[in-house]
Formats: sequence, structure tokens, C-alpha cells
Amino acid sequence: MTKLRRLLQDANYLFLIDRSEQALAKILGLVLLVVMVAGTVQLIGAVALALVQPETPWLGSKLNLVLGDLLTLLIALEVLQNITSYLRRHVVQIELVLLTAMTAVARKVIVLPPGAESKPQLLAGLGVAVLALAAAYWLVRSLSLRKPPARTGPAIRSQERDL
Repeated sequence: MTKLRRLLQDANYLFLIDRSEQALAKILGLVLLVVMVAGTVQLIGAVALALVQPETPWLGSKLNLVLGDLLTLLIALEVLQNITSYLRRHVVQIELVLLTAMTAVARKVIVLPPGAESKPQLLAGLGVAVLALAAAYWLVRSLSLRKPPARTGPAIRSQERDL
């Protein structure tokens, strides 16, 4: 019972939570790395196979598929950078998250299927998303230049007893 009470003291509890977050971030980073390697091998295989076939339409839908897969891998790489940045600084960098989201919206715009021009709601929604993300990025960037982040490291376990 005293071990449980000691574990639930604020400093010890925060230390346990910080260590758990770090372990989870490392596991997620490794899983994402495995997925990225598999996706890269698959993309290289698909491009190599398309290069062997002489009648591959590179300027049509095949190019959109390759660009979509490539941008998906770049988004995964940015997510991996988010995870490693969290492990280094113990702070979620909202600027990096917003840039990742902007890349995802840009990917959606680039790989729009033919005939998407006939869907004005989709195009308007993507435009609003781009503007909102750009405004949020500008706001966060301008505020972060003025003041440092509030939390800069993990909780420190103190030797003092909690009352």
C-alpha cells in the first residue's frame, strides 16, 4: 500500500507518465518506420515494373498514382519527424503538425481524379482547408517568435515528500 501511495505522489506519477509517453512514442516511431520502408519498397517495385512495360501511360493516371504514393510517404516522414521531435524536446511542435496537414491537403489537391472540377463543393472545401491551415500556421509562427514554449522538458522527480 505504501508503494502505491508513493507511486501516486505527483512527481513520481508524472515521471511514470513521461516515461510511458516516451516508450509509446518510440514504439509508434518504429512501427511507422517499418511501414515507410515497406511503402518505399512497394513504390520502387511499382515504378520499376511500369518502366519495364513499354506502353505505360506516364502522363496520365499512372503519374498521379506515383505522385500520390510519393507524397503519402513524405507525409509519413513528416509524422516520423513529429514523433522524433517530441522525443527530443518533450513538446508537440504545432508548426510541424500544421505543415504536415498542409502537405496532406496539397497531396489531395494534386491527386484529384479527373472530373473533380465538376465538384465545386470539394474544391471550395479544400481551398478553405488550405487557407485555414495557412492562417493557423502564420498565427502559431508569429506567436512562437515572441515567447518560448511553456514546457521544455519532462517532469523532474523531486526528493521532497508530497503533503
